[in-house]
Amino acid sequence: MTELIAVAIITILAVISPGADFAMVTRNSYLYGRRTGLLAAAGIALGVQVHVMYTMLGVGLLIASSAQLYFVIKIIGAMYLIYVGYQTFATRPVSNAGTAGGRQLSTWAALRTGFMTNAFNPKTTLFVVSTYTQVVQVDTSLPVQFAYGLFMSFAHWLWFSLVALFFSDQGLRAAMLNRQVMLNRFIGSILVLLGVSLAAMPAMH
Repeated sequence: MTELIAVAIITILAVISPGADFAMVTRNSYLYGRRTGLLAAAGIALGVQVHVMYTMLGVGLLIASSAQLYFVIKIIGAMYLIYVGYQTFATRPVSNAGTAGGRQLSTWAALRTGFMTNAFNPKTTLFVVSTYTQVVQVDTSLPVQFAYGLFMSFAHWLWFSLVALFFSDQGLRAAMLNRQVMLNRFIGSILVLLGVSLAAMPAMH
């Protein structure tokens, strides 16, 4: 029971702390609408499973012990955030009834934004690997370990779905779209800064 409580508390704290996932869902929700925001939240939940699977397979220990491999993950994640941040910064204004750039993201593209943001986020790597190596006991059964991973994904999906619902509210979204140039530049700058900060993160020890 103590292990379960520890995993739950760590997961909740990791989920609600602002970061790249939050910025990405906010961006998708107010620029493209509720459906795209919810799909990004689902993509984030799927991305968490990538970290869970490689950690349970023991690859997480390899990442933790290999500065070079961890560096590659950091750089890929950082470059993706910087790329999306630049796109957001340069997004052309649209009407309240429109979508960014005059188009809507496809289901796959919306899922991909959330998935890529989380799957290559070294902060999530640290969260999952640390939880499984420092909190979960060696003798914890595989079904229970899988359940922990599913809980991590569910918590991410629930929280970021709520974020998507909030920022895609018609009234709030209309107000944000009225100030979209400023918001696009702000969110774009945040994503770029997050990418730079991830690239500058020290190696795992």
